[in-house]
Amino acid sequence: MQQWMKSYLEKLMNGLYIPSLSVTDIMEILIIAVVVYEIMLWIKNTKAWMLLKGLTMLVLFILIAAIFRMHTILFLARESINVLAFAALVVFQPELRRALEKLGEKNLLSNFTLFDRNREDQRFSDDTLEALVNACFSMGSVKTGALIVVEQAIRLTEYEMTGIELDCKVSEQVILNIFEHNTPLHDGAVIVRGDRIASATCYLPLSDNMQISKELGTRHRAALGMSEVSDALIIIVSEETGYVSVAMGGQLARGITPEYLTTRLSQIQMRLSEGKRFAMWKGRQKNEKN
Repeated sequence: MQQWMKSYLEKLMNGLYIPSLSVTDIMEILIIAVVVYEIMLWIKNTKAWMLLKGLTMLVLFILIAAIFRMHTILFLARESINVLAFAALVVFQPELRRALEKLGEKNLLSNFTLFDRNREDQRFSDDTLEALVNACFSMGSVKTGALIVVEQAIRLTEYEMTGIELDCKVSEQVILNIFEHNTPLHDGAVIVRGDRIASATCYLPLSDNMQISKELGTRHRAALGMSEVSDALIIIVSEETGYVSVAMGGQLARGITPEYLTTRLSQIQMRLSEGKRFAMWKGRQKNEKN
């Protein structure tokens, strides 16, 4: 028995192909693994996750058909592969668009002045930060609902056009007046660009995430939807509880404190400030060369 097992193992080992790995191969495997992990992490919090699971089931079905040699199903799969590829592009269009936007956020093209032309106008001041924090928690204390979008690198022009253009300076009094009950501008979202309120009563896209708590209403779902399609920071004041929440990158932080909101706003303020300083440094270099 032992002799037979030894002979069988020797034949099995002789029939195996063990490729040789170089440093380049290992690096290539690591890069592919990281890319696949990032893609899976990106789509996990979007509706693409459910679509991907459905696509996986379809691939498994075709694999089973191949194992059992179901020729008709395999023929249909081969003939429809081009149609399925086109359909995938159509179905995943919002997610693919968001992926390209995220790639653009990495500042890969920051060496071109054209892409930094509007950086200088994006940073908001400490007065604006303080006004946003004070206004949100003042409204929360009296349970006045509010939805404020703080724009970053991605321009929100298409959503700004759904509202009423204001172009006024950010102040606590203006924000409180906008969201006051029974006023013409209280319904919808406010978009803040730099130190100015660009537009009010804006319509935001609702999130399709099925894992969102049923306790959350349309205002929170709109904030999450906006955070999924842009890099903006969205502040929500609940009309039912008075709690202040923040949505960004498809994630929602509920019942935050003034200190937490100040920290989050300071983080994006510093990020935008760095972009401005980098653009000014490039401008100095250009002048020196001239």
